[in-house]
Amino acid sequence: MEWLERNVPKLVLAPSFVAILVFVYGFIAWTAWISLTRSRLMPRYEFEGIGQYERLFAAPRWDVAMHNLFVFGGLFIVISMVIGLMLAIFLDQRIRAEGVLRTVYLYPMALSLIVTGTAWKWILNPGLGIQATVRGWGFENFTFDWLIRPEMAIYTIVLAAVWQASGFVMALFLAGLRSVDTEIIRAAQVDGIPTHRIYSAIIIPTMAPIFLSAFIVLAHLAIKAFDLVIALTNGGPGYATDLPATYMYAMAFSRGDLGQAAASAMVMMMVIFAIVVPYLYSELRPRRDQ
Repeated sequence: MEWLERNVPKLVLAPSFVAILVFVYGFIAWTAWISLTRSRLMPRYEFEGIGQYERLFAAPRWDVAMHNLFVFGGLFIVISMVIGLMLAIFLDQRIRAEGVLRTVYLYPMALSLIVTGTAWKWILNPGLGIQATVRGWGFENFTFDWLIRPEMAIYTIVLAAVWQASGFVMALFLAGLRSVDTEIIRAAQVDGIPTHRIYSAIIIPTMAPIFLSAFIVLAHLAIKAFDLVIALTNGGPGYATDLPATYMYAMAFSRGDLGQAAASAMVMMMVIFAIVVPYLYSELRPRRDQ
């Protein structure tokens, strides 16, 4: 009985650990093995080597997906952080109706990405969105048809993603701004330092961990972006807005090529690891050294 009382927490958590081991790491291991086989419509378990990865990196569609990831990810992260920081600084001025504005800014994050993609698809549709509305006002030469132009469609995904994520980034930065010692700010104001210099030279440099956290979260969202793309462009026109996640989905469920899908999934996982592992190392190292 005494043994049972001592080990109740372990017994309660054991099923969760087993489930994680099987359904997370077990499936990761299975995917890694499938990526090294000649699996097509059905999985095959005979080892082939890195042939699937050679096919993957030779595929023009994968090149488009990776190029789109860099374009989408870079613009999405930078613009979201800039807008989020500006909104946070604006709210940090202790303005009236701050609670209402904070709720308005955060509201897009409460929406499903499918809802966001569908709404922006209507807004950007040349036949019934912004272009049709402005032309209805009499500006017949106005054109805003990014959604149907292969070279511009990826930027519509950036636009929708920034709209949804900026409020979340604002909340992160606002929490960081509110955590700065007010005595430092008052001392700077007494010395006659302008407000913009207080933020640029004193406050923002102390928020480096917040910037890093926001970068990690946004990079993760960019790499695994799927439902927003499916709802907004469905990877089109053609496959002009393919991202690695949509490429993996197409290979697995449309083309019946499990080996290619598994290889692309492993590449995505390695990219995420390349971002997250250094972050975790930098965060955990001071605690381990203490």
